[in-house]
Amino acid sequence: MKTLALSFVAALAITSAASAQHTDHSGHAVQAAAPPTVEGVGVVKAVNAKAGTITLAHDPIKALNWPAMTMPFKVSDKALVEKAAVGSKIRFQLSGQTIVGVRAF
Repeated sequence: MKTLALSFVAALAITSAASAQHTDHSGHAVQAAAPPTVEGVGVVKAVNAKAGTITLAHDPIKALNWPAMTMPFKVSDKALVEKAAVGSKIRFQLSGQTIVGVRAF
């Protein structure tokens, strides 16, 4: 009986120590999963560097169930507007409704 009581106390001490080590995760960075990106193809109709937008006449985007249409998109980085010349055909990556990448078609 004494051995059982000592085993229980030892197990409780080990469990308490382990729990104490893992109760504070404030020092750990929690990294959220990046939202998935979707690729589209379109022709640049307008660029507004000041507003950080590119207006595209894009092909259908099956991943979003979007038909072909013309619409403005915000850019995640205003440097992306420099890669989009009016009249050029581009491939673009969207995260939500924001362009996060642009490259020549």
